[in-house]
Amino acid sequence: MKKIVALLMASAMAASLAACGGSAQSSEATSTAPAESTAAESTATDGKKYEGVELTMWSMWSAGEVQANAIQAAADAFEAETGAHVNIEWKGRDVNTLISAALESGEKLDIFEDDYNRIGHAYAPYTYDLTEMADAVGYDDFSYACFNDQSKEWAGYLNSIVEQPQIGGIFYNKDVFDACGITDTPKTWDEFLTVCQTLKDNGYEPLALDGAYANFNFYNHLVRHLGEDAIAELGKNGGWADNEAAVAAAQEIIDFVNAGYLAEGAPDAYPASQTKVGLGTAAMVACANYVTSEVDAAVGEPVNWGFFNYPEVEGNVDASAYAGANSLAISSNCENPQAAFDFIMTIVTGTCGQELVDKGGQIPADTRLKESVLAGSVETLKNTTTPMSWCGALNTLDGWSSIKSSMIELFEGKYATGADYCAYLDTLCG
Repeated sequence: MKKIVALLMASAMAASLAACGGSAQSSEATSTAPAESTAAESTATDGKKYEGVELTMWSMWSAGEVQANAIQAAADAFEAETGAHVNIEWKGRDVNTLISAALESGEKLDIFEDDYNRIGHAYAPYTYDLTEMADAVGYDDFSYACFNDQSKEWAGYLNSIVEQPQIGGIFYNKDVFDACGITDTPKTWDEFLTVCQTLKDNGYEPLALDGAYANFNFYNHLVRHLGEDAIAELGKNGGWADNEAAVAAAQEIIDFVNAGYLAEGAPDAYPASQTKVGLGTAAMVACANYVTSEVDAAVGEPVNWGFFNYPEVEGNVDASAYAGANSLAISSNCENPQAAFDFIMTIVTGTCGQELVDKGGQIPADTRLKESVLAGSVETLKNTTTPMSWCGALNTLDGWSSIKSSMIELFEGKYATGADYCAYLDTLCG
């Protein structure tokens, strides 16, 4: 157990699971037609190919969620087609706290869902090599190289299949921007501040922020000043207070808060603040794309969403957008890995894959499927090579919990200056 706990600390983006899900309405599709068949359908024989096979899957969804309903329907169809019965245990978002012990103990667990970074790092010794099976169905032709390449780099082989791709940045209510006469989205920090002032002058709260995403918000800002490698070095060895770029990044956030650009009460308890974007009182939120379905579900109707990358700062070092994924993996203890893989393909392609897009409000895992929201997201991800991570090496540190809390405090106005904040980080790092 000690071994896998240590491995878990090397994983990243733990926050990405905390709030994904929800539902959204379909909008006009912009990409090519969805796949007409799954791997299971294409390889099925006249008989029941997997008659008598039983698979156990641990899911990150809770029973009754639209994603759970889609996956259960896929399991029923898969059993009717192949004869394999899939027993799905709906573990919810806390699945990541349960998987490690189950894998290490050899518990019967064939398929599981979690963040692809954890699968690639912490769970890698307990996952099945999917390379040959993926090649057999031409997986590279309808998936995202940025995720596949990362999986192979981390685990040494392809050990996960993307179920829920994510892209991060600033999501905004287009209707609010239109009401304020804002026609161009900001590309620089100065332009972003001008947009915030325009919104404020017109009676809107510029930026919503829940405590759950404060670390993601500030990390975006840090990356543009420092780059991920420099952040990792400071996290490991300290030296924040002596780093002018780090101090400047913190000071800009302090100035942003003092200018009154945060929504009232922010950083708030999730999801109170982000819901204000759907209610039309706040204009923007920094998060991953699943925030759109969360807000739409909270207010009961789809928001007219827009998206732009987090703005660049003066002397910008790295303008990479965040990209992440919740993925599916097969346990190395699985007795029927081909059946498990075929079921995974049933989830991410065809009818189930499109259902997850249309009703789950997510980016297609299969690039042949039709986009439902945020047109252009598939193309953006296909063109992404080295995405920004969710807080990178910082959340592998022993002091990550305190660092994350300090980022909430930064937005709460606890620190008078950027130098004060960076001096506190030095007490947590190195």
